[in-house]
Amino acid sequence: MTAALEIREFDFWYGRKQALRGISLDVAPHCITAFIGPSGCGKSTLLRAVNRMNELLPDTRHGGDIRLLGDSVYAPTVDVVGLRRRIGMVFQKPNPFPKSIFDNVAYGPRTNALCHERELPDRVEQALKRAALWDEVADRLDDIATSLSGGQQQRLCVARALANDPEVLLLDEPASALDPIATQRIEELLVDLKREVTIVIVTHNLQQAARIGDDAAFFYLGELVEFGKAEDLFTRPREKRTEAYVTGRFG
Repeated sequence: MTAALEIREFDFWYGRKQALRGISLDVAPHCITAFIGPSGCGKSTLLRAVNRMNELLPDTRHGGDIRLLGDSVYAPTVDVVGLRRRIGMVFQKPNPFPKSIFDNVAYGPRTNALCHERELPDRVEQALKRAALWDEVADRLDDIATSLSGGQQQRLCVARALANDPEVLLLDEPASALDPIATQRIEELLVDLKREVTIVIVTHNLQQAARIGDDAAFFYLGELVEFGKAEDLFTRPREKRTEAYVTGRFG
């Protein structure tokens, strides 16, 4: 099976501080891969390196490579805007634009000229359905997006990313600011979405990683300690540091 993402000997620095050291792993297509580890271990840095979001920060550099379906995301010819369309991102806190619900979802396809203006209503509807939000907002598409609940706003952000038809969806602690019911909705949504898109999620919630993860990667101090099937990593970890973390002895 061809990997959706291939990460090879990847290093990353913020100025003089090295945040990642020699990371290598393959992300399987149409699976949920969970990145776990204590704060500051590098998991969010790696996630943001996949679609080159870290380049928005000053004085950063990388070594090694990351490939999307065989092609380097760091090749000189890569259009970064186009890359971020193919690799969508959802952040820790819901961040809808101060626009209508419709315009939030239509923003990407409109900006990237992915479809004609007359086709936007259908595209918005499909994205909202894929994000399990359409039934709740179908009659209020002109409402300001910030009028939605926190859980609805986060699903709107998922819909906004899906409207670009990405191949990979990255999520950085997408449920950490949500209540348990909204968290469950997000988890159910991701399990459904993996049939359509490859998902990588950073989470501090080990139960969440065990519930929805197909594969899991444990990071510590910028290194990849263990990577494999989530069930194995949580029930039969190979490394002592992994066992100590998943059993709550540190982290």
